[in-house]
Amino acid sequence: MRATVRTFLARECPISVVRATVERDEPADALWQHMVALGWPGLTVPADHGGVGLGFVELGVVVEELGRVIAPGPFLATATQFVPVVRNAGTPEQRARFLGAVANGRITGALAASGGTGSAAAADLGVVARAAGDGWRLEGTEHHVLDGDTADELAVAARVDGGVGLFVVPATAVRTRATPTLDASRHYASVELEGVTLGGDRALSAPGDNRAGDNGSALERALHEATTGLALETVGTCQSIFDLALAHAKAREQFGVPIGSFQAIKHKFADLLVTLERARATCYFAALTIAEDDDRRALATSMAKAAAGDCQRLVAQEGIQVLGGIGFTWEHDMHLYVKRAKAGDALLGTAGRHRLRVAELIGL
Repeated sequence: MRATVRTFLARECPISVVRATVERDEPADALWQHMVALGWPGLTVPADHGGVGLGFVELGVVVEELGRVIAPGPFLATATQFVPVVRNAGTPEQRARFLGAVANGRITGALAASGGTGSAAAADLGVVARAAGDGWRLEGTEHHVLDGDTADELAVAARVDGGVGLFVVPATAVRTRATPTLDASRHYASVELEGVTLGGDRALSAPGDNRAGDNGSALERALHEATTGLALETVGTCQSIFDLALAHAKAREQFGVPIGSFQAIKHKFADLLVTLERARATCYFAALTIAEDDDRRALATSMAKAAAGDCQRLVAQEGIQVLGGIGFTWEHDMHLYVKRAKAGDALLGTAGRHRLRVAELIGL
């Protein structure tokens, strides 16, 4: 599967596609349509809703490979953020309605929750929902929403009587403001809900009643998938930074020999490889806990995000250092990968935030 995905992306997502998005804000529509044709958006959508019905490990393989080529487009937000919310919290009718539309490429999705910090606590949610007749009225703002201004549907988490409610809100019902970001290969936005009224069919499960705790659990479980997916993508991006730096160290000569032959450079690459493999192994352990619904999934998710964050910090720094002056130029591709890795660390909780979460979970 990995070989197939890598071969496809080498052909359909060269760095020129990324630069077109960064420099001219051209949407990668052709790439997305190819993904839809291959069934990628529906990888974890059940087969009876038109999806492929695979598990999270398989999705993780695809996401890591997308990170290697820093692919633009709506895949990450749709497949690792929107889909898990609907799959975990929706009724059978809602899953058929929204997941089926994702699987056949009719809609893309995003997740608006906790200001992009990855917290499932009601106190951290920026939107409040109140019952309004047979429906719901939503008020508030969520910041740092990946694809918040381009997705067709938004999975919104809101405070409901001290609990957590989950809703699917059409993009046409909200107002969005693009957020300037280091990583221009993606869209981030603030999503403003001003008196948005929804019918009961767009409320996932039953927020505010005695199943509110289940909704909170559904959000946590969805965030595990979203966070681990982002960590795996970061690992893929770090692999490309490593590969670019290594190729340069083999080709660049000083004093008549490749700089990669110098002991100091060898030490750098040894440290980078250890950090990279540690992060990759930790992320796939988290992916396995999600796939097997292991009780350690919350702990493993935070460990994965922390490991990926540590990895990007070292790999980005040393990758640019090895390249020397050219590593700082716009013309070289290195900055595109570094910016994606840095943005990935900031979204859904930084490495430091997740390290604190690990300490809490193990009782420190």
